[in-house]
Amino acid sequence: MLQAILVAFSMFSALPAPQIRWTKRNMRYALLAFPLVGAVIGGLCCLWAFICNAWSFPLFLRGAGLCLIPVLVTGGIHLDGYADTCDALASHGTLAQKRQILHDPHMGAFAAIRLCVYFIASLAFWTALPTYRGWTVFCIFCLSRTLSALALTLFPLADGSGLARNFAEAADRETVRNVLFGYTALLCAGLILTGAWIVIPVAAAVFFWYRRTAEAYFGGVSGDLAGWFLQKVELWMLGALCLWQCIDAVI
Repeated sequence: MLQAILVAFSMFSALPAPQIRWTKRNMRYALLAFPLVGAVIGGLCCLWAFICNAWSFPLFLRGAGLCLIPVLVTGGIHLDGYADTCDALASHGTLAQKRQILHDPHMGAFAAIRLCVYFIASLAFWTALPTYRGWTVFCIFCLSRTLSALALTLFPLADGSGLARNFAEAADRETVRNVLFGYTALLCAGLILTGAWIVIPVAAAVFFWYRRTAEAYFGGVSGDLAGWFLQKVELWMLGALCLWQCIDAVI
């Protein structure tokens, strides 16, 4: 399990981690360690919010830090997939053309536009969030990664090789799937207890939207699509939380 955690952090984060050789044995449960990256991000966000509150930093500065922490921890690996997928979807090409765009290392105009929109929306949500709820945000970052890992054990995979397929095929799928369902139940319970239940149906809707998009336009899930989904579901959950708190404050 320690090796599985090292595999997950060396792949899905930019944090310093001892480099080990990846094998089917230590990748078997690596997907179970993926949500731990979200736990680190959530913890750092809580720390930054605490510092901002203690030192009376402006809300804009608090929002900027919370917007950037996930990117700094992950090194932008999921944003890369988000950008590639946005380019592919905007091309309206054939399935083969979309897959070719995913593999193209260059970034197109649509990816640049969508990234600008993404960061503006993220910064706005974090800044406008009336009250910072640490446990809720902690659950959001963990839930996005739990659902992303769960999709690799449930949804059909796109043809060809790739890191997503390598992780999915190396996993003990039944055990990993069952544990991830347990993670999901616990995180949803945590969101309900903190009064943020609105986040759950939003996450579920984006999750099934992900499956439909992957199957209809790409023939299955890939690493780039997994990154696209993770960024999408986090932004939508954050937006739902922000809107819900704003409505609650008015009422």
